[in-house]
Amino acid sequence: MSDAVHATHDASFGRIGPNAITRVAEALGAIDGAGAVRRVFETAGLTDYLAAAPADMVDERHVTRLHLALRGDLGGARARTVGWIAGQRTADYLLAHRIPQLAQRLLRALPAPAASRLLARAIAGNAWTFAGTGSFAARHGRPTTFTIANCPICRGQDATSPYCDFYAATFERLYGRLVHAGARVVETDCQAMGARACVFTIAW
Repeated sequence: MSDAVHATHDASFGRIGPNAITRVAEALGAIDGAGAVRRVFETAGLTDYLAAAPADMVDERHVTRLHLALRGDLGGARARTVGWIAGQRTADYLLAHRIPQLAQRLLRALPAPAASRLLARAIAGNAWTFAGTGSFAARHGRPTTFTIANCPICRGQDATSPYCDFYAATFERLYGRLVHAGARVVETDCQAMGARACVFTIAW
């Protein structure tokens, strides 16, 4: 039997953790170099972040603009690759700096279904840091699903394939490290394709 966890958000609050900016810059630089980083951030009107990387929460509209500029400059497939690498780097940062080591050891010691339930609750509890004014929900089961409505990553995008690799990669890395080494995350529905919400299926 499955059950759901919902995270509600104040519609006036639209800020996201700085990893959504800094890890994209890192990933883009690793793939295409500093010139591409400068070009994309100039298109998005976000060059201030290159002079001083954000340490605090950022305006979610900046994240949306960055992904629009990324796709406009690189095309959909390459932009998704950047998003995936940025998501992996975000998860690595969270594992190194935000999720207590004791909690990580506990999750790894639990059976995968129990660890998944606890991790999903923790992710839902912190959804305001990555979903902004979007709405996050987690449904436990085999598979487990995460849903983000009004998703800031693909807001304003028009795509023929799911686009939110930043989130998918973050979830997959966290689940792979803390729940089951074989965990895989697939975005099965995406607002950029006309879906009502972005849906991520987690299986192992």
